[in-house]
Amino acid sequence: MRGIDTQVRKNRRRIFKEVAHLAYESKNLKDDIEALPYKIVDYEESEYENIYRDRAIVRERIRLAMGLSLRPENVPVHLTQGLEESNISEKYYEPPLMQVIPSACNACPENSYYVTDRCMGCVAHPCREVCPRGAISMVNGRSVIDPEKCIKCGKCKAVCPYDAIAHQVRPCAGACGVNAIKNDEKGRAVIDNDLCVSCGQCMVNCPFGAIADKSQIFQLIRALQTGEKIIAQVAPAFAGQFGPDVTPDMLKTALKELGFYDVYETAVGADMGAIAEAEHYAKEVATGKLPFSLTSCCPSWSVLAKKFFPETIDKISNALTPMVATARVIKEEHPDARVVFIGPCASKKLEASRRTIRSDVDFVITFEELTGIFEAKGILLDQIKAMDELKGATGAGRGYGVAGGVASAIEECVREYYPDVEVHIEHAESLSECKKMLMLAKAGKKNGCLIEGMACPGGCVAGAGTNIAIPAAAKAVASFKEAAPEKIPDPSMHQNRVEQSEKRENV
Repeated sequence: MRGIDTQVRKNRRRIFKEVAHLAYESKNLKDDIEALPYKIVDYEESEYENIYRDRAIVRERIRLAMGLSLRPENVPVHLTQGLEESNISEKYYEPPLMQVIPSACNACPENSYYVTDRCMGCVAHPCREVCPRGAISMVNGRSVIDPEKCIKCGKCKAVCPYDAIAHQVRPCAGACGVNAIKNDEKGRAVIDNDLCVSCGQCMVNCPFGAIADKSQIFQLIRALQTGEKIIAQVAPAFAGQFGPDVTPDMLKTALKELGFYDVYETAVGADMGAIAEAEHYAKEVATGKLPFSLTSCCPSWSVLAKKFFPETIDKISNALTPMVATARVIKEEHPDARVVFIGPCASKKLEASRRTIRSDVDFVITFEELTGIFEAKGILLDQIKAMDELKGATGAGRGYGVAGGVASAIEECVREYYPDVEVHIEHAESLSECKKMLMLAKAGKKNGCLIEGMACPGGCVAGAGTNIAIPAAAKAVASFKEAAPEKIPDPSMHQNRVEQSEKRENV
């Protein structure tokens, strides 16, 4: 569904726009929040089938967009409870980040096989012959699967010559590579937070929009209204996210119109990371001191390794993530500034809430959330006249936005800085592939490798907070990378920054 302007996407964008509008315009916040579900789900004009249910869902989405948690189903909690704690210019995310709105969940079947009307009732009926549990019988000349006997092996589907057997998987569970989607007593999805790595793929794959994450857009606007020095850093995946005709320079000018003091490329921190990772590989992995090394830039990948493969923790690179490295550069140059990371990633929100990072990154919002702010403010990006230039990074750092881009940048740096070192670098994308890669590494099959892991299939351009289709996003990132004045960073220009940043531990 990526790149398709579905009703779910429209609903999310509408919520972000309306919450941003409240931050800008509301004079009586409690009353305006109470009225908002009626504005969004209008009785006279609504196309909703059940306006009362949909208003209930909208209320919970409003709470999440305000940075509040969902209300319990069995305890009377007012819509605006906790509002005063959120009506401030500074509020960190509190776990859990990803939450299922129970009233929105369709309780989709978890995993089932069934025979469709395409069944021709063939004489061979191979489906029945291969079933190891005798779950398939012929009724009125067609195959029927007994769900009580079926063990979901899929053999029947594989042999059907008419592709008449369908396999239905709950979309959110199918997108989760760590099996964090469970059921409640009513069959609705719930998230096991002990397993969840906050990648957000369940959220973008739910056709009912029943899963949502918390936002800081309200608090960010409050901060901008104070007149403080707020500096934005935009992730490498931003290219193309705000329209095919919106250039990086136009986006920077638009952000300044919102009130940002300045805008940096997060790719600056990616360049620093590529230098550090190349050195780490050459001195630690290539020499045999470490059997292999794991990149650190994707927080969901790092959390996956720590939760499911704890023996690999010491193999995760100590290089700061591009977000944190860039934030520290900004605060070294502007000690009085507050930093906003604007990116494609849901799990960056929790990365920024870690104790050692809170002083560096003050807010995290996604491209999708930023679009809501622009709409609330009435800024038409494709009509912006560029008055600024977004620059500072090389092609290596800008390439971090796509799967394989981190590995490619590090490899280029190793070949340039350490020409005598033989390079073995691999990458994995999607949590399921990342798990396979870590299992191989654990088994000693990836010794001598530096391994890039990306939780989202396609890399950062496939993050939960993106606006456009993955292929279009990857193409835009490639073009922006190609436009960089330098291909790889000069280590002498970044060495001081790397040394200063690495003095502070990134937990």
